[in-house]
Amino acid sequence: MLTIMTATKPFVGHTGMIQRNALRSWTSLSPRPQIILFGNEAGISECAAELGLHHLPEVVRNRHGTPLLADIFAQAERVSGDELFAYVNGDIILTSEFMRALTLVRRKFPAFLAVGRRTNLNVTTPIDFSTNWQEDLKARACREGVLDTHTGIDLFAFTRGTYREVPPLAIGRAWFDQWCIKYARVNGIPVVDVTRFVPSIHQLHDYGHVAGGRQWVYAGPEADENLALYGERPHTYTIFSATHGLTASGRIRRYFGRRQYFAVRTVLWKLLVQRTLPFRSRLGLRRRARTH
Repeated sequence: MLTIMTATKPFVGHTGMIQRNALRSWTSLSPRPQIILFGNEAGISECAAELGLHHLPEVVRNRHGTPLLADIFAQAERVSGDELFAYVNGDIILTSEFMRALTLVRRKFPAFLAVGRRTNLNVTTPIDFSTNWQEDLKARACREGVLDTHTGIDLFAFTRGTYREVPPLAIGRAWFDQWCIKYARVNGIPVVDVTRFVPSIHQLHDYGHVAGGRQWVYAGPEADENLALYGERPHTYTIFSATHGLTASGRIRRYFGRRQYFAVRTVLWKLLVQRTLPFRSRLGLRRRARTH
C-alpha cells in the first residue's frame, strides 16, 4: 500500500538514537509499509539491515553533498510497486493514525498530497517499543510538546505519479517543502492538512550535521538555491495553502480562503499585539502566558 522514503543523517550519538526511534515507529505501522533509506551516511546500512529496511546508497547530490529530492522520488517509484508514497524526515515518529488518515483521504481523492504540521518534543532516550508506547508518547506530546508553525511540515504523502517534474531541490534545506505544496496546488491536486488527526512527533536535535549549522539550513547557500527553484516569495505556499483538512473525528472538510484569513490575522497580530507590546508593558497590561 505505502512506501515511506527518507534521507537520514549519520547514525551517531543523539541523532542516531532519535532516527532509530523514528524508523522503529514506522516499522510498527499496520500494515507495515516498505521503508527506503537513501544515502551512504555512517551507520545507515547497518540500521537498514537491523530493521529490515530497503537501502539505496546511491543518490544524486548537489555540489554541497546534499541529496536531491528529484532523485529520491524517482528511485522510489522505480523500485516500489505501491500506489502511495510518503517522504518523511528521519526524526519524525509516526503513530497508527498516519495509516488511518491515508485510508480516509484515499477514499475521497484518487490523487492527493497529504501534509501535517509537526509537534516538537525533546526526546533524550530510546523508546521502549515493547510497551504501550503510542499512547504514552501521545500523552507526553500533549503535555510537553509544542505544535510548530504553519511552516513546520515534515511529512508529505502522495499518490504515484504526483511529482513528474522536480527541480534539483536539496533535502533538509528550506523551501523544498513549500515547493511540494506549490506543485500540487498549481497542478490542481487536492492538498489535505492532516494535522488534527495525525500526531507527527518531531524529536528535537541540533544541526551539527550541517556545515553552517541551523542558519545554513534556513539562510545559507543551499537554502538560497532552493528558494530560487521554488520561484516564490518565502512562505507563499505553506500548510495554510491546503485545500482540505482532516478533522480529529476523521471527516474531510473543504477549506475556503484559509491562506487569506491567516495572512490578515498575521498582519493584525503584528499591528495590534507586537507593535503595542512596549506600550502595554509600561502600563502593566502585558498578558501573561498561560501554563498548562
